[in-house]
Amino acid sequence: MTFQDFDPVTRFVAGTVGPAGNRTFYLQATDGRRVVTVAVEKQQVSILADRINDVLDQLAPAAAIEPGTPGGPPEDTEPLETPFEEDWRVQTLSLAWDEEQQRLVIECHDHDPDDLPAADPDPQGTAPEEVDISPFARNSLRVSLDPAQARAFARRSMTIVRAGRPPCPFCGGPLDPTGHICPRANGYRR
Repeated sequence: MTFQDFDPVTRFVAGTVGPAGNRTFYLQATDGRRVVTVAVEKQQVSILADRINDVLDQLAPAAAIEPGTPGGPPEDTEPLETPFEEDWRVQTLSLAWDEEQQRLVIECHDHDPDDLPAADPDPQGTAPEEVDISPFARNSLRVSLDPAQARAFARRSMTIVRAGRPPCPFCGGPLDPTGHICPRANGYRR
């Protein structure tokens, strides 16, 4: 089981690899020499960015300074740290506001935390080093962001989501460079 906690995080960004229409989305947290890169779906990145903006607008509007504005963090347009290997694929994301520290907390899991079976720490009276925990081995990542970092993450995330294929003006589906078979045109290529 690996649990990575980035509190504080040096850099937390969403990024992609590949051409539009065939991109793989990643979240990457860095802290000094430690780098964790997890794969996510485009929809997860989009929803996470929307929810972050909602939370910041409600709970920390003054502290969530837009990147690139006076007093705000610089806009991060750098690519993902390379070389990297995908550490694991995210299944579940959670978002919380830490009222005491005034920070946004994002958790990424390769499992549904509610589906974990209750672990008996010593089911057979064996020594701790002999207990098989493999059924419970899961990966999790926790990142703590101040409001300005969170706003910068959300802004960059929305930018990379929008950088994909343009939508069809008729059906809204993504257009390939060669067009697509549009359902609103009864299957004719547009």
